[in-house]
Amino acid sequence: MGIVVQKYGGTSVGNPERIKRVAKRIIECRKAGNMVVAVVSALGDTTDKLIELAKQITDSPPEREMDMLLSTGEQVSIALLAMAIKSMGWDVISLTGAQVGILTNNVHTKAKIIEVSCERLKKELNEGKIVIVAGFQGVTCDNEITTLGRGGSDTTAVAVAAALKADVCEIYTDVDGVYTTDPRMIPEARKLDVITYDEMLEMASLGAGVLQPRAVEFAKLNNVVLHVRSSFNYNEGTIVKGEKEVSDSGIHREKEMVVTGVAYDLNTARIGLFDVPDKPGIAKKIFTALAEKNINVDMIIQGATRNGRTDISFTVAEDDADKALEVMKEIVEEIGISGVSCDKDVAKVSIVGAGMITNPGVAAAMFQALADENINVQMISTSEIKVSCIINKKDTEKAVKSIHKKFNLEGN
Repeated sequence: MGIVVQKYGGTSVGNPERIKRVAKRIIECRKAGNMVVAVVSALGDTTDKLIELAKQITDSPPEREMDMLLSTGEQVSIALLAMAIKSMGWDVISLTGAQVGILTNNVHTKAKIIEVSCERLKKELNEGKIVIVAGFQGVTCDNEITTLGRGGSDTTAVAVAAALKADVCEIYTDVDGVYTTDPRMIPEARKLDVITYDEMLEMASLGAGVLQPRAVEFAKLNNVVLHVRSSFNYNEGTIVKGEKEVSDSGIHREKEMVVTGVAYDLNTARIGLFDVPDKPGIAKKIFTALAEKNINVDMIIQGATRNGRTDISFTVAEDDADKALEVMKEIVEEIGISGVSCDKDVAKVSIVGAGMITNPGVAAAMFQALADENINVQMISTSEIKVSCIINKKDTEKAVKSIHKKFNLEGN
């Protein structure tokens, strides 16, 4: 008997009818002879509503209390889904992250999973039960409730699959798989049959919302096969595997594709520091101060030196922009910076593809696509398999369409 871990997002369980449909799908997997663990997100836009509710109470809700509040959303969905499965005649139990034994570090609202205890899960599965697990949440060694950040249910599912050595981790969402770009923006986008962990990790970290980056990283580290598919039909989705496994699997892969996909991220802000002293140790002070506040920095650009001074720009998630600005203002006098700015009206657009390593001119083609639409590039960063640009947010859709067309990524 195999073990299948399934994850259902908030859209998949957005109302009673959808919850019942998901229950039937889980039962079908159980009838096929599998042990089934289903990881579930909060219903629909419950998390957004809870965040808004908190903001109506205070502009600066404590992160510990936010975790306490937001973790309740998943408890509602797992209980309702368990009720639906039970009403259909199957033995089932719902468990919170703490009950499962999902141990995290103590970083509230952005916790990382340290380990998953298998004892309770294996016990319930061996008793023939379907197990429904609350995604997005865990508990510290001090018994404090934590949440894993946006898309954290993906990471919960992958971590559970890794701990159980599951045959597959199925990620159910509202699209049919991983596309060359967001099909809701570009209807001509092509669904990919297969994508490597590295490509998927870049796509996810650059804004493709189908998977949380941490989940892909966890899958790669533990060699967990992912199958991203729709909860609204039975079509085959996209398989996410290692490069060697992809090559050995016989799954069709468009080897001629230099660029696999185009990602964009609207949750981006640019912080500018002016007249920064150009001497050793300054960059360390700046980015250590941000790290101590658990603020992740993405792109970093340092300008030319003039009279012993330089300008530094970097990007953070827009959600962290205000906190990053406060941190920078606190060290302005200490470092001797003349000014700090914050621009939230920016977006990041990126191209990703393993084929970029051996094909020159890819970046030039991307810049040409942006120039064709008269789009100014504010910042650039690259790696072996990606090129990212910061542009004005209003140009995002135009940029994605132009780049997508430039690399012939449209479906047949």
